[in-house]
Amino acid sequence: MKLLAVYLGLALITVTAEDKIEERLSNAGKVLSEIMDTPDKGIPKDLLDKAECVAVIPSMKKAGFVVGGRYGKGAVACRRGKRDWGAPVMITLSGGSFGLQIGGSAVDVVMLIMNEDGIDYLLKDKFTLGGDASVAGGPVGRSSSAETDAAMTAKILTYSRSKGLFAGLELKGAVVAPDKDANAILYGRKIEAKEILKNSSQTVPAAARPFVDALKKYSPIGQ
Repeated sequence: MKLLAVYLGLALITVTAEDKIEERLSNAGKVLSEIMDTPDKGIPKDLLDKAECVAVIPSMKKAGFVVGGRYGKGAVACRRGKRDWGAPVMITLSGGSFGLQIGGSAVDVVMLIMNEDGIDYLLKDKFTLGGDASVAGGPVGRSSSAETDAAMTAKILTYSRSKGLFAGLELKGAVVAPDKDANAILYGRKIEAKEILKNSSQTVPAAARPFVDALKKYSPIGQ
């Protein structure tokens, strides 16, 4: 009976963890959809089409014990060629200053990884925005203009949304790392980010469909 109780307890924990991951991926899809459904105030479509990967961290929380610090969990997916999006990697984002313009208890964060060099950082155990990888606040609106050319040299463009305000933001100092426990639960085994992002035949888990489908809807073909 004791063994049965332990087994049932572990099963309950696993189900709860799976539910949280499914909710995270669903929220990531919703955040992207809500942002792209307001083209005058969202991510420029031409930039999204140029991005190699897109990461979304829904409802990143402020860490009460660290002044200006935050911590959140999300997901990132990369293109498989120019016409498809691959299976996502679960990630965490911690630290970094968000500035007064996006104050609030929870912030949605979106990151566009613009080139192959940026993808290489996603394959590491962790990397620092603005330290390891160049980062800049992304432009907002229907199209990216010439005045944002300087930002286009960055490997990663970052955005934030809080209380209805969506803006580009330099997330310097924030640390991005794979969420290995969440990836193991999502894919049913221990799996490295490299195996997911570099394996074009990796099946997209059912729980990840809302996020990947949103990417396909708003950027079905890359540039």
